[in-house]
Amino acid sequence: MELFLITIALLLSSLLLKKLYEQRKNNNCHILDYACFKPSEDHKLDTDLCGEIITENKNLGMDDYKLILKIVIGSGIGEGSYAPRNIISSRGSENVHFPSRHEAISEMEECFYATLDELFSKSGISPSNIDVLVVNVSMLSPSPSLSARIISRYKMREDTKVYNLSGMGCSASLISVDIVRNIFKRHKKMLGLVVASESIGPNWYPGNEKSMLVSNCLFRSGGCSILLTNNPELRHRAKFRLKCMVRTHVGASDDAYECAMRREDGVRYRQGPSKGRITGFKNNDNNKSGASASGSVQVNFKAGVDHFCLHPGGTAVIKGVGKSLGLSQHDLEPARMTLHRFGNTSSSGLWYVLGYMEAKRRLRERDRVLMIGFGSGFKCNSCLWEVMRDLEERNVWGDCIDEYPPETLVNPYLEKYGWVNKTLMAG
Repeated sequence: MELFLITIALLLSSLLLKKLYEQRKNNNCHILDYACFKPSEDHKLDTDLCGEIITENKNLGMDDYKLILKIVIGSGIGEGSYAPRNIISSRGSENVHFPSRHEAISEMEECFYATLDELFSKSGISPSNIDVLVVNVSMLSPSPSLSARIISRYKMREDTKVYNLSGMGCSASLISVDIVRNIFKRHKKMLGLVVASESIGPNWYPGNEKSMLVSNCLFRSGGCSILLTNNPELRHRAKFRLKCMVRTHVGASDDAYECAMRREDGVRYRQGPSKGRITGFKNNDNNKSGASASGSVQVNFKAGVDHFCLHPGGTAVIKGVGKSLGLSQHDLEPARMTLHRFGNTSSSGLWYVLGYMEAKRRLRERDRVLMIGFGSGFKCNSCLWEVMRDLEERNVWGDCIDEYPPETLVNPYLEKYGWVNKTLMAG
C-alpha cells in the first residue's frame, strides 16, 4: 500500500504541475453532455439471485465458496446493480447460458442506443452532425464493428472519423476522450462522440480458478455516451472543459502486462488480476516522473482539485487511492455510492461517479474535477475537468439520489450470507 500511495502521489503531481502548464494552449475540448445507462428492472441482481447463481455453479468446491462469499461480502455492492440476461436466465440450470453472437451484440446495442437516444434528445444535436465517433468495449470485437453498427443505426455521414477500441480495460473511456481531444487540435468546430460499455454476458466465468472468479463478483452491466466539442460557439452550453490529460502505460513490465490476462483454463476464457498492478504503479512512477520512490513525497492535491472522480473498481481500489491522496470520506462518497448502486461497470464507471456529483449538486462553476482511471496493460489515465456552470441534473441517479448516502450503508450480502461465511470458515 505504501508503494501505491507514493506512485499515485508522484503521478498526479506530474499531472497537476507539469501537464497543466504544457497543455494550457490545447485545452479547447468541452463536454456538452453525457448519459449513463440504467438497464431495466429485469436485469437487477439482488442478493437472493446472486446466491442462486453461486450455488448453482457445480464446478465450485468448498474453498471456492469461501472465496466468493468473502469477495462478495467485501465488494461494497448493494442490491441495485445489473447483470446481462443470460446470467439471470440461467437460474435453475447447472450451467450458465452463453449468448450467441447476436445476443452478445444485442447486449451492447441495448446500452448504446438508450444512451445515444437520450444524449441526442437532450442536446438537440443531430447524429448527422457528429464528426468523430470513438467506441470502446474491451471484451467484444465483432465484424462489422460496434462503431459501424452505430454509424448504420443513426445514418451518420460518410466522412465521420470512426475508431473502435477493444482490450483497453477500465480506463478506456479516458483513452477515447484523448483520441477526440487530439483530433480537435487539428480541426476546428467539431463534434465528437464517445461510447463506452463492457461485454459481460459472453465473458462470464463458470469455472473454479480463484483469480478468475473475482471478475464475476465485481463487474456489472452499464455504459455511457459522451458528447464533446471544440466549437467556441457551443461553449456556453458546455458542462465541462478539459484542462489536461495524462496517459501512462507500463506494459513493458511483465508483471504489469500480465495483471489482467484473458486466457483459457479448460472451462472458459476469462481474465484475472495479479500482483502486477502494484509493480506496474511503481514502474509508472519511475518512468513518468523521473523520481525515485520515496516515502518523503507529500503532495496536497486538494490545493488544486475540488472533487475526485475515482474509478469504482472495488472497495480496496477506492480505499487505496483515497489513502494515497489523503482524501476524506466526503471525497470518496461518489465512488463508494456508485460502487454500491451500480457495481464496477468498467470504463463507464467514472461517468456514473461524475453523475452522482452532479445529481448531488456538488459541481459549481469553476470547480475542478480530477478523474483517475485504471486498466489492464497496466494503464493509469488521469484528466482534470473544469466545471463550466452550476450543475444539478439528476440524470441516471434520479430515482434514488435522495436515498444516498444512507446514514448506515447496509451490506446486504453480509446480512444474508455472513453467517454462511463464518460457518464455512469454521469448517
